[in-house]
Amino acid sequence: MGLSISFLSIIMMMCLLFPDLNVVVKSATTEYTTLIYKGCARQQFSDPSGLYSQALSAMFGSLVSQSTKTRFYKTTTGTSTTTITGLFQCRGDLSNHDCYNCVSRLPVLSDKLCGKTIASRVQLSGCYLLYEVSGFSQISGMEMLFKTCGKNNIAGTGFEERRDTAFGVMQNGVVSGHGFYATTYESVYVLGQCEGDVGDTDCSGCVKNALEKAQVECGSSISGQIYLHKCFIAYSYYPNGVPRRSSSSSSSSSSSSSGSSNSDPSTSTGATGKTVAIIVGGAAGVGFLVICLLFAKNLMRKKHDDY
Repeated sequence: MGLSISFLSIIMMMCLLFPDLNVVVKSATTEYTTLIYKGCARQQFSDPSGLYSQALSAMFGSLVSQSTKTRFYKTTTGTSTTTITGLFQCRGDLSNHDCYNCVSRLPVLSDKLCGKTIASRVQLSGCYLLYEVSGFSQISGMEMLFKTCGKNNIAGTGFEERRDTAFGVMQNGVVSGHGFYATTYESVYVLGQCEGDVGDTDCSGCVKNALEKAQVECGSSISGQIYLHKCFIAYSYYPNGVPRRSSSSSSSSSSSSSGSSNSDPSTSTGATGKTVAIIVGGAAGVGFLVICLLFAKNLMRKKHDDY
C-alpha cells in the first residue's frame, strides 16, 4: 500500500513539474491558431462605471458560445449608450470543434494585444474576431489591413501565368461557394474567403481586388496572403507538387477541395513547429516514465532494506 501511495505522489509531483506536458503534445494539431496580425484602435474607452467592460465581456461570451455551432456570427451587446458590435469568422474548412478552439483564444488575445480599445481586430491563421464601439469610424471593405509575401521568387518559369489562372478559378469558386473556396491548379494552392455577411457579388469584387493587390504586392513571390477588411486570399506554389495535407476534423461542404493552412512553403515554419512539438512532447513523456521507474525502484530497494 505504501508503494502505491508513494507512486501516486510521484505522479502528482511530476504533474506539478511538467504542467505543460499535455499542452505541448496537443499543440501539434493547433497550427490554425498562429497569430497573423492585430489591429488596435488608438483610443481607449472611458469606463468609470464598468458598463463597457460588462458589454464587452458579454459579447465575447456570446461569440465563443456560438463558435461551437457556426463559422460566422455577428452580434451587438450593451445599452443605447454603450453599444458594442462584434463578430467572429472561422476559415471555411475548419470543423466546429476546431473553430471553437480557435475562437476561444481570441478574447484573451484581444485584451492582451489591444487592451480596452474602442475597436480591435485579431486575426489567427484559422479565425478572426473584431469588435467596434458604437460611433467608431467605418473603413472601406476594400482597405488592405495586412499582407505577407514569400521570400522566394520564381520569375521566368511560367509560374505567374499558372498563378493568375488559379486566381481566376478561385474568384469564380468563391462565388459558387458563397464566400469560401480552396483549390489547387497546376501546383498552385489558392484559398479565398469573404466575411460571412457579404453577398456573392460584393464578395467577388472584394476577392478580385485582393488578387490584384497580390499580383502587385507579391509579384513573383512563391506565396502570399492579402487581408482586406471584408475578405482575404492566400496562395502557395509547390514546384514539386502540392503535398498531401492533413485536414481538420472535417471540412466545409462549401469547399470544392481540401486545404487547411495558409503556410508559406518557402519557410515551412508550421511543419517545423509541429515536428518540434511532437519531439518535445514525446521526450518529456519518456523522461516522465523513466523517472517514475527510478523512483519505484528506489522505493522497492528501501522497502527491502527495511526488512
